[in-house]
Amino acid sequence: MFTSFIDEWSLEPAGDPILTRTSRLLPVRWRGLPAMLKVADEPEERSGGQLMRWWDGHGAAQVYAATDSAILLERSESRRSLFHMAMTGSDDDATRIACRTVAMLHAPRPSPPSGLAPLERWFQALAPAAGLHGGILRTCADAAQHLLSTPDVPVVLHGDIHHGNILDFDARGWLAIDPKGLCGDRGFDYANLFCNPELPVVTAPGRLTRQLAIVAHEARLEPKRLLQWIIAYAGLSAAWFLGDGESPESTLAVAAIADAELRG
Repeated sequence: MFTSFIDEWSLEPAGDPILTRTSRLLPVRWRGLPAMLKVADEPEERSGGQLMRWWDGHGAAQVYAATDSAILLERSESRRSLFHMAMTGSDDDATRIACRTVAMLHAPRPSPPSGLAPLERWFQALAPAAGLHGGILRTCADAAQHLLSTPDVPVVLHGDIHHGNILDFDARGWLAIDPKGLCGDRGFDYANLFCNPELPVVTAPGRLTRQLAIVAHEARLEPKRLLQWIIAYAGLSAAWFLGDGESPESTLAVAAIADAELRG
């Protein structure tokens, strides 16, 4: 599955293949440098590859080569991770690093790439889930409807910012990988820092309040609107979990915490 790209770009395999629901990856070396070959199986991933090329290494991993369906990226070999920082007493520092990486991605650039998905399309699953399940999901859907009807100036969004999608590239700093390719209000990209269900501390007492102050300051966002984005994003994440037959417990808990903070 990788042979044609290995031959075309003179790559040396440097690890075992990694298969995901949407793509196939292979650690390689390219001209002596650590790299990752990523072959997209879904349109969403191909759009993300185009966006990585557009960022051209500014805030995101550098693309060394690309076709319509595959990209060759610089690969991190660092052992440091934002996830580990967040879990071992450096949660605030991890959040600041993530915010500064997102700010680089949102920096104005000419001629945005085509094919970006608007947030209105991204949120299509939330209203039906709220109608079916009710409860806090209705609050999430109301927040999303308000935000989408009162948009800020749209920017090119990563779409899946979390602690595992910002990696340490040593001298190049902390850079993003695996974007979805969206366009809309920049507050959306900060919401998953509060919602990532793989990060156990997201529901820890006081965590959301503390991180809210950090993100609002770093990103120059109004705390109330940021809370609304957290509620909306948590609801969307829960709707996706429900659609896949999985438990939305963690994201619904974050939605409830954010709603209580907003009301308080």
